[in-house]
Amino acid sequence: MAQSTETTDWVSRFADEVIEESERRAPGAATSLATAPVVVVASGLSPSGPIHLGNLREVMTPHLVADEIRRRGLQVRHLISWDDYDRYRKVPAGIAGVDESWAEHIGKPLTSVPAPKGSAYPNWAEHFKAAMVEALGELGVEFDGISQTAQYTSGVYREQILHAMRHRGDIDAILEQYRTKKAPPKKQQKPLDEAELEAAEGSGAADEDDGSSGSAGYFPYKPYCGNCEKDLTTVTAYDDDSTELTYTCDVCGFSETVRLNEFNRGKLVWKVDWPMRWAYEGVVFEPSGVDHSSPGSSFQVGGQIVGIFGGKQPIGPMYAFVGISGMAKMSSSKGGVPTPGDALQIMEPQLLRWLYARRRPNQSFKIAFDQEIQRLYDEWDKLDAKVADGSALPADIAAHARAVRTAGGELPRTARPLPYRTLASVADITAGHADQALRILSELDPSNPLGSLDEARPRYDKAEAWINTHVPADQRTIVRDEADVELLKSLDEASAQSLRLLLDGLAEHWSLDGLTHLVYGVPKVQAGFSADATPKELPAEIKTAQRTFFALLYHLLVGRDTGPRLPTLLLAVGQERVRTLLGA
Repeated sequence: MAQSTETTDWVSRFADEVIEESERRAPGAATSLATAPVVVVASGLSPSGPIHLGNLREVMTPHLVADEIRRRGLQVRHLISWDDYDRYRKVPAGIAGVDESWAEHIGKPLTSVPAPKGSAYPNWAEHFKAAMVEALGELGVEFDGISQTAQYTSGVYREQILHAMRHRGDIDAILEQYRTKKAPPKKQQKPLDEAELEAAEGSGAADEDDGSSGSAGYFPYKPYCGNCEKDLTTVTAYDDDSTELTYTCDVCGFSETVRLNEFNRGKLVWKVDWPMRWAYEGVVFEPSGVDHSSPGSSFQVGGQIVGIFGGKQPIGPMYAFVGISGMAKMSSSKGGVPTPGDALQIMEPQLLRWLYARRRPNQSFKIAFDQEIQRLYDEWDKLDAKVADGSALPADIAAHARAVRTAGGELPRTARPLPYRTLASVADITAGHADQALRILSELDPSNPLGSLDEARPRYDKAEAWINTHVPADQRTIVRDEADVELLKSLDEASAQSLRLLLDGLAEHWSLDGLTHLVYGVPKVQAGFSADATPKELPAEIKTAQRTFFALLYHLLVGRDTGPRLPTLLLAVGQERVRTLLGA
């Protein structure tokens, strides 16, 4: 077995377990890496609305494990089952072109529901699937997509359906064990509401029923109505020998008798469908949402039902929620919930991959769309530097490696990765003027000026997108057109002297590092210390003096108490305009 020597990396540990489990299922099949069986890992996504960042964990967890297995030279297949033959359950709020009139489609397959108005795609499922496929491509996720609509309507699962119907009594007996069971009370840090539970259910629909059990008995199969296309149907009769099935639609009253051995307009109920697919595809590894820890959950019940189909339950962790800075929860049923595509507008793929790679699946974490993104980028850049100089810890090195490259190669990256907060400040101040942005960024380090804005891309574009889409208008930076004469006249001698000291040093210190030294040094010099004095050498009141000085500069330059980092702001405003606004 190809085994990792890295003991501190959760991805490697799971890869070890998956390879061992794959070998247990096919003993003696492999005499070398070349003849080892293809390892199958899986994800399930329902394109019932925007596929959000919580759903992305359903993909990234097996992706990272599959990629580690692939790096070891083994063949691996990452399946993404698009649950596009699921029923349209409710009208998502906040999606453009969709209103309550769309409720008429509830109960139809997602691929039979029209796409939102103005979409270029043929149906609802394809519309939301496309955005996710594009994001996964940017993230370097290699996968085989399987449309469940295509599988069911082409008859691929016909034998599995007939098998399930023949063994419906066995399936019903398993489900009956859980129908009246209640989950034991658990202590939670906060209550989980319906939206969060929906977000955590990675594959299929958690709240779907487990099959009809009326006067005619239990049936694990739901036909879609031949008249109204909805799945609100009841099977009233079934004959195992002829496979004749009779159903009635509870909505429109339509009824018909079909032969199930040639009928392709229906699907197995979710709690049977999922384990059927595990057996059909030979899935070895698939994660599941935290709600699967409860009795009667899809994953737990599926572990028993899969044996009816001759398969085994996959191994895999239960994954925790993914939150968003400034948002209490996320759910694909609600409009405006950030998607992977939204995240990739403001952050490079490497950063987003790192957020999923550095935390074990059972650890929750947040993705920042607010000011916290600047701190995350600072943290990432520090890690990048530590990896480069060899001082990073083993687990951090592993997470970094999984973020920047896959088994297929390194992800495209920014040639000159300047600090994100600096790029955001420049984008804010220049308001889309690329020539001004290049001027400022070139002056950050005069000894190694930026030759083209392209050198700072795509990071610069991500920072500009964040400023334009996630920073409120009242927090944007607008440089004064004219000096605040009244404020300048009202300054006491100490404040006026601080401005003179700054202005006298501008030309000599006109770079990012130089201006940083200058603006922090002015209050030190005024207090009788060297501009190079370290915090340990200074009294505590120097920090107060620095804050007062910074506030004065912000008021004179942008009319507020705070703003972008002062060195960046000064470079952006330019020497001559700074002198004018500071009363030179």
